[in-house]
Amino acid sequence: MAATLLLWTTRFLTLLLMVVSVLPLIPSGEWWIRLWEFPRLQLAVALVLPLGLLAIHAWRYRPRAEHGVLLVALLGTGAWQLSHILPFTSLWPEEVPAAEEEPDNARSTFKMLTANVTYNNDRYDELLDRVRREDPDILLLIEVNRAWAEALVPLDEHYPHRVGEVRGEGLGIVLWSRFPLLEQEVKHLVTDRRPSVFATLELPEVGPVRYVGIHPVPPGLRDRIARNNKMSERRDSRIRDAELMLVARHVEEDPDNRWIVTGDFNDVGWSDTTRLFSSLSGLKDPRRGRALLNTFPVEKPLLRYPIDHLFVSDGFHLVDMGRVRLPGSDHFGITAELSVAQKDREKPDASAEEQQEASEMIEEGDEDADEHGVSSD
Repeated sequence: MAATLLLWTTRFLTLLLMVVSVLPLIPSGEWWIRLWEFPRLQLAVALVLPLGLLAIHAWRYRPRAEHGVLLVALLGTGAWQLSHILPFTSLWPEEVPAAEEEPDNARSTFKMLTANVTYNNDRYDELLDRVRREDPDILLLIEVNRAWAEALVPLDEHYPHRVGEVRGEGLGIVLWSRFPLLEQEVKHLVTDRRPSVFATLELPEVGPVRYVGIHPVPPGLRDRIARNNKMSERRDSRIRDAELMLVARHVEEDPDNRWIVTGDFNDVGWSDTTRLFSSLSGLKDPRRGRALLNTFPVEKPLLRYPIDHLFVSDGFHLVDMGRVRLPGSDHFGITAELSVAQKDREKPDASAEEQQEASEMIEEGDEDADEHGVSSD
């Protein structure tokens, strides 16, 4: 009886982990499918349990052919998960070069901080002090509602330039900058409820740098329907995916400029959507070849995912990058010090299939926004 129970438990766990590992391969925006892209590290660790049970069963009841089949299945599943995770470790080549390789560019450096403050967080003064200690030149804060906007007024003494939109329900987003803003605009790319910040920064001795700050809707969120102000069913990933593709298209259409795109993407760096965003835009992730930098949720270390991102064009090298704990927030902030480097003038080279996939994502996102009465049109 014990042998049968142990074997069936091992079979069940093996099948379950295999299924949820490959479930995101299904071309669907359903939230319960897309969410399985997030816990790849946790799923890789979870494989230890069925592997242990399999070893115990083989040891106590003699090895047989089925043990070999289950072992291959578990190791194959682990390899699949690790293929997504390993690019975000030091075992992989660095995607954005380290600045120390170009010491002559060290004088042209600046610091950025991107942080989701969590709109119902009321530790205003503590978080403001943390921002002052970090002292970034460019600061993007997400989920800025009216209370947060009032609490953050002292920042205007240190940052002469600001653009953004203050909104409730975790929808606000504001950029502060020490550098002049040659252009500035708040765009609603797919839904009128989700603003994005577009700006052109004038960096000393460098010139214009295009900047985008975003916070697309997470899959699984219950959102309000504009027609009756009631909560909708859980949202799928279509609006999020469309927003990321539209930002990528903006970058793709202007490859001669330097670009920085940052924010709470509500997506992990190894997902097919984020990888398509990178391919389409030609932007690079400085965490690749370095570290995961899991940022959410702060209070659950074993369930953290890297959903707060920074992407840069090839005109930058990385001096330093890390996380910063924000009092009261459920996100870590992302800090990055960048050095300006020579731009190689290469343009994004996404394939025709990737271009088509991006177009389909944009169309589906527009359809989803129309269905829920939140279209930006």
